[in-house]
This record gives sequence, structure tokens and C-alpha cells, in this order.
Amino acid sequence: MDATQGPAESMFAADKASQSLGIELLETGDGTAVLRMTVTPAMVNGHGIAHGGYLFLFADTAFACACNSHGPVTVAAGADISFVAPVHEGDELVATAQERTRFGRSGIYDVSVLRGDQVVAEFRGRSRSIGRAKENG
Repeated sequence: MDATQGPAESMFAADKASQSLGIELLETGDGTAVLRMTVTPAMVNGHGIAHGGYLFLFADTAFACACNSHGPVTVAAGADISFVAPVHEGDELVATAQERTRFGRSGIYDVSVLRGDQVVAEFRGRSRSIGRAKENG
């Protein structure tokens, strides 16, 4: 791991799926993360709104950064999302992830996805730590 990066930043730097979508990691803390993504034309479905899979991936990336902020390699044990408002091409979204609780090797995290001040999706992820922090290089 790069000495200037924490575990969440190192994991995100190696996340080619999120990088390819232009997702930006804005900040991380203990059990928290804030990310940004702009909806591109390739993310829009046949109804002219953002495909829910992209919104899920965006929220899931924020969840991953938050639950990996503590150091041990942590993965999703399950997650669900509620789509609250339609999202359109060109919309800039911000996902804010917050740890709700950790117990043993498990955790629960909530992610709010907003367009400006409007909530467009709410995500809840359940995490499971599987090992020590990953060593890069």
C-alpha cells in the first residue's frame, strides 16, 4: 500500500470498473466516503433515464470505500437500493456513505445518492471482513 494512501484510497485506485465510469473519490474517513459521478450517455436506458445498475454500482463503490477505510479487506455480504427519483444524462451525482455499525467481522452501511440537494437513491450495504489489508506491489 502507498504510504500516502489509506486502505480505501488504495483499493479505489485499483478499481478499474469505477475508474472507467469516471467516478471520483472525494474524501474518506473512518467508516465514511464521499464520491462523485456524472451520468454519461452510455449510462442511459431505453426510457431516457439512468440505468439502475449504474446507480447501484456508484452507491456500491461508496459503500466499498467506507467499509474498507478501517484496513482489513472487506467485501459486500449483501446490499439493496431504493430508487427515489429519476436521474438523467448530464446529472452530477454525489454518494455519501456512512457506517451505521460494525460487529465482529460484519458491518452495516448506508449510502445516500444525491443530485444537488435531492435524494435520488438510498442504498444499504452489509459488509464482511475477510482478511488483512491488501499489500500492493
